[in-house]
Amino acid sequence: MDGPDQIGPDHSPKRTLADRGRRLVKAFTTREGLIGNYDYAFLFTPRIPFITKTRGTAPFFALHDKVPVLLAFLLGLQHSLAMLAGVITPPIILGGPDGVALGGDDYQYLVSASLIASGFLSALQMSRMHVHKTRYYIGTGLISVVGTSFATITVATGTFEQMYESGYCPMDGDTRLPCPKGYGALLATSCLCSLLEIGLSFLSPRILRRVFPPLVTGPTVLLIGVKLIQSGMKDWAGGSGGCGSDPSLRMLCPSADAPHALPWGSAEFVGLGFLVFATIILCERFGSPIMKSCAVVVGLLVGCIVAGACGYFDRAGIDAAPVVSFIWVKTFPLTLYPPVILPLLAVYIVIMMESIGDITATCDVSQVEVEGPTFDTRIQGGVLGNGITCLVAGLCTITPMSVFAQNNGVIALTKCANRKAGFCCCFFLVLMGVFAKFAAALIAIPKPVLGGMTTFLFASVAISGVRIISTCPFTRRNRFILTAAFALGMAATLVPEWFAYVFTYEGDNTGLNGLIQAIELVMTSGFAVTALTGLVLNLLLPEDPEEEAALMGKSPPSEPSTAESTQVRSDSKEETQHESRKL
Repeated sequence: MDGPDQIGPDHSPKRTLADRGRRLVKAFTTREGLIGNYDYAFLFTPRIPFITKTRGTAPFFALHDKVPVLLAFLLGLQHSLAMLAGVITPPIILGGPDGVALGGDDYQYLVSASLIASGFLSALQMSRMHVHKTRYYIGTGLISVVGTSFATITVATGTFEQMYESGYCPMDGDTRLPCPKGYGALLATSCLCSLLEIGLSFLSPRILRRVFPPLVTGPTVLLIGVKLIQSGMKDWAGGSGGCGSDPSLRMLCPSADAPHALPWGSAEFVGLGFLVFATIILCERFGSPIMKSCAVVVGLLVGCIVAGACGYFDRAGIDAAPVVSFIWVKTFPLTLYPPVILPLLAVYIVIMMESIGDITATCDVSQVEVEGPTFDTRIQGGVLGNGITCLVAGLCTITPMSVFAQNNGVIALTKCANRKAGFCCCFFLVLMGVFAKFAAALIAIPKPVLGGMTTFLFASVAISGVRIISTCPFTRRNRFILTAAFALGMAATLVPEWFAYVFTYEGDNTGLNGLIQAIELVMTSGFAVTALTGLVLNLLLPEDPEEEAALMGKSPPSEPSTAESTQVRSDSKEETQHESRKL
């Protein structure tokens, strides 16, 4: 029999090394430890109309419950597959023709490194380490899988476009040539800007929520998703970059020498992407729990099978790829690129507020505290951990990472909030990244298949913004702030070149040119304009007392004097204490 566990400050059991050893041996040498009595059929039973009987629900596994080894591995694999599409999409876009046009080994390396970094840095978030002799933590202590942030894509693609136009990156006519120097500049600048999130993590979570409420972050996340959907639809129709820049030319996509090249927007491309999209919907309707959480990957797999049978795949990159890879197999020259500092600072504020919202939701579905000192330390530790992961990710040749919202859906569906499954997820992510052939196969996926998947994935980002906005009361003040923020941000998203001709300076002052480029990047990034507008208006516009009272279900206050207000609060406090003593 195992002795009772001592409980730590965050309600986690403290065990000695001997206890851990006994538990480990028991887990791998007994049927209870290996398999347990879990209903494994629940994970794999599809929901077929008129055939499938009403099925029961799976038991809930709390943060520190005992979980059989086999179940932990299965749920960890399921969680990693649910994260896979989100982890690989940003490096595929940033290393492709819309990014720095990396080719061959460098392009495949980005996907492998992204998976490996996601696995290791997710384990850091889950570990929840206490900073010695302080009240601060690093990590959430929950299943908080991190992946390359989508918020970086819009700024990075705009930055790379500016780099090619200014001559910072080379071009051959209208074709972008590989620019490792540009990617290295993005990495170094993002590492510098990550210090902002690390510094803000030491502020009280209450102050952060006051300065960056859902009223500011919701529209920002929504516009990030809207901008990304544009790139997803271009890929769906055949590809972006050269072949999709002017659809009227009907250029062959992805290139004239591709195995199954077709004009941009061809019916075959649209149908292939729709197959992926429809498969995702069918998985949600009829799939088993494990298929539902991995619906995006299942759709990608079905699309790849059909594309392979129709001859869309190019095997050259897969055959040339090495068997294994790891971080720092490829490196990039690290230099600062000042014009992107301001946009990246806005990105880090967005990443921080996304993390706070996602961590709060993870606490809710994990059935742990969503208020109080322990919850506050999870928020603080998550933000600090996120800042550190962004810094380390840059040093590991990967763009900034953030906590993924998909965690919440997987936890709610499988009812497993146990960290053992989370650490198994990290193991599978690292394993998938180490095998370079797997990354090369992901790079070789035809653009229409990838577009059908990413369009759905990016739309989920936009819906996350809608969900955040829905938590705000729709008072007249809040509607006014949302209208003003969306008016400028949506305009910049739909017409990104609107600010291109405001500055007319053409001199040789490099500092001034860099400042102008930075301002243009900010003003042409719709989400940054929305975030700035919402932040300023939220701090400047006062609350309406009548609307506040109506929301609280009370009559409007008659604006008593300061002395009267103090007396009323004092009397109310005494009455509350008296009632509490009676109870």
